[in-house]
Amino acid sequence: MAIQVDVAILGGGPGGYTAAIRAAQQGKSVAIVEMDKVGGTCLHRGCIPSKALLRSAEVYRTILTAADYGVELQADVSGFQFSSVQRVKQDKVTQLYKGLQGLMKRNGIQMIKGKARVIGPSIFSPRSGALAVELENGDMESVVGQQLIIATGSRPRNIAGLEPDGIRILSSDHALELDKLPDSMLIVGGGVIGVEWASLLHDFGVKVTIVELGARLLPGEDAEISLEMTRQLTKRGIRVLTSVQLEVDSFVATDQGFTISAQTAEGKVVLESSQMLVSIGRIANCDDIGLENTDVRIKNGVIAVNDFGQTSEPHIYAIGDVIGGVQLAHAAAHEGIIAADHICGKSVIPVAHHQIPRCIYSFPEIASYGYTEAAAIAAGYELKKAKVPFAAVGKAVVSGHTEGFVKVIADKATDDILGVHIIGEHATELISEAALSGWLNAAPWEVGAMVHPHPALSEAIAEAMLGVDGRSISL
Repeated sequence: MAIQVDVAILGGGPGGYTAAIRAAQQGKSVAIVEMDKVGGTCLHRGCIPSKALLRSAEVYRTILTAADYGVELQADVSGFQFSSVQRVKQDKVTQLYKGLQGLMKRNGIQMIKGKARVIGPSIFSPRSGALAVELENGDMESVVGQQLIIATGSRPRNIAGLEPDGIRILSSDHALELDKLPDSMLIVGGGVIGVEWASLLHDFGVKVTIVELGARLLPGEDAEISLEMTRQLTKRGIRVLTSVQLEVDSFVATDQGFTISAQTAEGKVVLESSQMLVSIGRIANCDDIGLENTDVRIKNGVIAVNDFGQTSEPHIYAIGDVIGGVQLAHAAAHEGIIAADHICGKSVIPVAHHQIPRCIYSFPEIASYGYTEAAAIAAGYELKKAKVPFAAVGKAVVSGHTEGFVKVIADKATDDILGVHIIGEHATELISEAALSGWLNAAPWEVGAMVHPHPALSEAIAEAMLGVDGRSISL
């Protein structure tokens, strides 16, 4: 006999489990089918473990620079046990995993572990979403939801001819499970994942080279942010090469690692490293989940949906990385709420993708909201803007981290905030003020008029908001 529920969810990552909780809160019976563990890539192979490693790297960096704060350490702190760092990382993941399992139980959500495929309408309802699930023991089970939410996430994208082997060539999944640090790492891809790994590996003493096919790192960020991050990484001793084309056929394994040739703007170079980390983006998990049994439409490698997450079959929804767009955990979670509320007949307000905050947890951190300057100009806006360096903020001077700035761009005609871009200490915490201001349609002068505490890093936001009208005190 099939398991019948109001809402069946394929995938238990941030999008899937958030949708499940929201639907359950509104009285729906819910089942999640997940082939691994609830929490998905974010909890087990992405956001949380990588941020745990970044936190350990930050602590180690702080200890090594203690003398900058007048703290003279007597012991030699130049070494550490990376196995201990990995143990702490796993402890954090386990703690959160246990909490999430408890959350599923408290909300009465059925968890079914197995590999599922969509099999289309069932005998119970022509509009239902039916799943055939191969359980761990090899048995088959059917799960039928009156509504189905697909939240199968994504996986690392590979380079043909340089497929990860877990030894010399790594994906981000492999990197999270390193049992020891390499002497050197060549990071292929200068996006979010590549920059975060470059930052943390360098802090742990690894010699890092990062290569990017495009003309600059972080092509999705504002150009000034990208330029500043490149400057900061280079200043720290990380080699950054842009406009690079790897010659895949030239890869040669050596006793120490490998060599590979590359074409750069300056000519041909030979790159040598212990290991390579490939971080060139992610691919939506649309294949091998039975979509051929439905009329769900795939466009450009992702599932096509409307503003509410509905596919071309109205009773089947899709959320998270599998629909492309902003491939971030908090974006998937929000999309899950939108889908669940829509299923429950609630009035929902979709959020435009450019209004979802974006965060990079490197050193220094980066966070952004809204349009980049180039995107705003391309959209036809006439801009007014301001940029305030953290060097002008007392709290940044006290903390010893004055690198970076806050940049605000606004519409000259309407005074709407179009974008806020931050690079510097705690940028990922500061961005929420900017996002809330945009969500509430505040004008820059209104944010600047609000009394900000002193000394605080948030003063940079206030000053930049005032600065778009030439009223900053610090500029």
